[in-house]
Amino acid sequence: MYKLIPTTKFKKDLKKVKFNPKDYKLTSEILHILKAKGYKGIPINMNLHRLKGNYKNNWECHIKSDLLIIWIQIERPKIIKLIRIGSHPELFR
Repeated sequence: MYKLIPTTKFKKDLKKVKFNPKDYKLTSEILHILKAKGYKGIPINMNLHRLKGNYKNNWECHIKSDLLIIWIQIERPKIIKLIRIGSHPELFR
């Protein structure tokens, strides 16, 4: 089990996601997967990959076509730092 640690920016982003119950449900499911298995539990169809540039060494996956989640995974101790959640334009301006 990983400990999930949200950044302040992630918490603000998540408040926006909560306005859409379907998106929030999907997000909650991904957070449960991350907590249990980390990036290894993310399904292949969610386009899991590492990022470059400003988010170098961060992981990203698509919760749905234009809803992304970005995190850093640390193996010792088992921590996942939740960085951002949102659409491409919101995250990569």
